[in-house]
Amino acid sequence: MKYIVILGDGMADYPVDYFDGKTILEAADKPVIDYMSQHGELGMVKTVQPGMKPGSDVANLSVMGFDTKVCYSGRSPLEAASIGIDMKDDDVTFRTNLVMLSDEDNYEDKTMLDYSSGEITTEESTQLIDAVAKELNTDEIKFYPGISYRHICVWGHGSTNVELTPPHDISDRKIKDYLPKGDGAEKFLEMMKKSEKILKEHPVNKARIAAGKHPATSIWPWGEGTKPQLENFEKKFGVKAAVISAVDLIKGIAKCAGMDSIDVEGATGNCETNWDGKAQAALKAITDDGNDFVYVHMEAPDEMGHQGKPDKKKFAVETIDNKVVKFLKEELEKRGMEYRMLILPDHPTPIKTKTHASDAVPYVIYDSREQEAGSGLVYNENTAKTTGIYIEPGYTLMNRFLQK
Repeated sequence: MKYIVILGDGMADYPVDYFDGKTILEAADKPVIDYMSQHGELGMVKTVQPGMKPGSDVANLSVMGFDTKVCYSGRSPLEAASIGIDMKDDDVTFRTNLVMLSDEDNYEDKTMLDYSSGEITTEESTQLIDAVAKELNTDEIKFYPGISYRHICVWGHGSTNVELTPPHDISDRKIKDYLPKGDGAEKFLEMMKKSEKILKEHPVNKARIAAGKHPATSIWPWGEGTKPQLENFEKKFGVKAAVISAVDLIKGIAKCAGMDSIDVEGATGNCETNWDGKAQAALKAITDDGNDFVYVHMEAPDEMGHQGKPDKKKFAVETIDNKVVKFLKEELEKRGMEYRMLILPDHPTPIKTKTHASDAVPYVIYDSREQEAGSGLVYNENTAKTTGIYIEPGYTLMNRFLQK
């Protein structure tokens, strides 16, 4: 038996005015996922435990079967693990976005215009974060390049007694109420202000402006955490596992849990990602590479939710159905392989709010051996609520999926 998880990051939503009050999942044309829903188990799962923030870190860990009340130590340490940073026990890491702020003279008066600097490329952003590191690195604080707008800062002998806000939570808002608070607040604010001067004159930003693209005008630290400790996934669940993702967070979870992390050329985490390459890599992982389990993470619906783009979010969901789910279903059945597929988001990223929500999300489990109609319902938030199946805490869904 092979097990495939299709994780459409943030694809759950609230009713969207653009689609006459339908959610993205209701509006999207997704015939293969709907078929699996009609012939599988459809239900709701609460991936974010009470008292925890609905980040992709907490939610994906839960989907993977980890109790985040026990194992979670912060988001950025998982990303740090992905890019090979060797953390000391007293290190504190921070996700550091390259963001675009408005151009008021006083830093505190600026507005968060773009948390991703126009989804800046990794090649461009690496040059920018290297320039920041050259000027701002000290024996205590160091910056490391990641992917696209997502980078890492490490504070040696640091503190987690800080209050930092994810930049995607404050799109189009004045930043003055969301600047660092707590231990090291003055230190971080000083670095943020200095980064603005470093980035302003950089050739990469000048070229982006000339091309009509958003420049990266400041660093923005958030997501503090300490060295992670995760159980080995194979020992925990008895299946050899691989993960396919374009983002450091998910790759870091894989590394910390002893799962293979498979890189796909052209995988970006947005709507222009290499959808075909991800699907082909997933097939290879379970047919040729000896894995029993593959977790295919696709970031695009989440990014489009943060950007408030309903048509692009719908496109992302439809492409997951057409390019990934359909391909894997057809190829596995062509080979006569028995499989179970779990399809779900980690959390909602509603168009209306442009940020994550902690609401329960719809899931479907499809088993290729069972062709009898299950719920008979297509896949969306409203139909999933009618089945009466509700999984809480969310980390128990993995045992249900693996039939443990």
